[in-house]
Amino acid sequence: MKLHRYFKIALAVLAVGTIFISCEQKTKKPQQPNIIYILADDLGYGDLSCYGQIKFATPNIDKLAERGMRFTQHYSGSTVCAPSRSALMTGQHTGHTYIRGNRERQPEGQHPLKGDAVTIAELFKQAGYATGAFGKWGLGYPGSEGDANNQGFDTFFGYNCQMLGHHYYPYFLRANQDSLVLEANAGKQTGIYAPNLIHEKTLQFIDDHKDEPFFLYVPSIIPHAELFAPEKYMKRFRGKFEPEHTYKGVDDGPRFRKGPYGSQAESHAAFAAMITLLDDQVGEIMHKVEDLGLADNTIIIFTSDNGPHVEGGAQPNYFNSNGPFKGYKRDLYEGGIRVPFIASWPGVIPEGTTSDHISAFWDMMPTFAEITGQKAPKGIDGISMLPTLTGKGKQKEHDFLYWEFHVWGGRKALRMGNWKAVQYGISKNPEAPIELYDLSADPGETNNVADENPEIINKVKTILSTCRVESDIFKF
Repeated sequence: MKLHRYFKIALAVLAVGTIFISCEQKTKKPQQPNIIYILADDLGYGDLSCYGQIKFATPNIDKLAERGMRFTQHYSGSTVCAPSRSALMTGQHTGHTYIRGNRERQPEGQHPLKGDAVTIAELFKQAGYATGAFGKWGLGYPGSEGDANNQGFDTFFGYNCQMLGHHYYPYFLRANQDSLVLEANAGKQTGIYAPNLIHEKTLQFIDDHKDEPFFLYVPSIIPHAELFAPEKYMKRFRGKFEPEHTYKGVDDGPRFRKGPYGSQAESHAAFAAMITLLDDQVGEIMHKVEDLGLADNTIIIFTSDNGPHVEGGAQPNYFNSNGPFKGYKRDLYEGGIRVPFIASWPGVIPEGTTSDHISAFWDMMPTFAEITGQKAPKGIDGISMLPTLTGKGKQKEHDFLYWEFHVWGGRKALRMGNWKAVQYGISKNPEAPIELYDLSADPGETNNVADENPEIINKVKTILSTCRVESDIFKF
């Protein structure tokens, strides 16, 4: 009798426990999606095989595109590093975001983003995400209000200073506020290829936060000059891109590894090798997410901070790095600011699709806000791209996109529907002529039609006079 009674009690306890677990499972909210945002450095629109590159292949990034959506009219925040990242982080174009140029601060780092800026990392923190940045920062010297750790990132590893990010075998990297000395690179040694070490830390971050939602920002320094790649990658391309191009840089002396690029006798091979290494790293991130069972709940985005560079031996014309577009890094023509953009989210973003939606870096803030169920901060210029990404709901379009660049004579650009306006030389002449192009008929911006469209030019002038605020540090 006692055994029978104990058996009945055990069954009752089991039933109550089952009901409790069942109710808990029904009421438990699904975990927010992880977001991995991979940002290449100076990679052009035509540098990926899924965007037309034929001299070498990027199979892993191509696979990411096959699993998601490839954008053909996405724009970077600016035409150089720091302001492009500032636009990304703040959701504001360069007429509003605080950092509008590359301004150095000695001995290490750039002019800092203001402490009251609201960044996408802070947005994710508010939603309960773990946040990490691995690569190049460039928005505030170590310990400043613009330092990554003071702008919403729990973890930062890599280069705080984009000038030191010119070197692939640096003497040190930053681990949050600490300086990690790389003894294997002392003197002229090349023991540690920094992007590989940064990549190891990137994968470790995914492992460490696999059980909670995370935002992983991966601003790689590849393929920014200098053009250096490990020998195992160089071997794959050596002799395949003849005639080779030789670049003579700084290989010793007081400025060695302090900004000036090192020499490269095989610039073509090095460029292809670097992008191949980056492609492999993207593939390893994808595999890591899959191996941990996170793939169905992880958004992976790949893009670039601006168009292709011409420094350190790079020859974008040889590789057709800017695709069908005119201009390079520092230009506000399409080649300097139109960039690849690929987004994958299994089961949500339709596979193997292409979008011609006109979008820009400052759209990331409201997109991420909508994904995490938050209100976007006030005063931003972005529009959520989520309706385009998911194919659900009505996509709001931009009235215009705007850029300004404060060196090389001062430059502005405006994209308004299919119209593209470009104004150069405004530092000396604020009323410099405005060029106008119809991108629907002339994506290469070869035929200036300003004289034939005075009404459009007048509209452009009105927008240019009202779409920006003066900056206290970046002036024309």
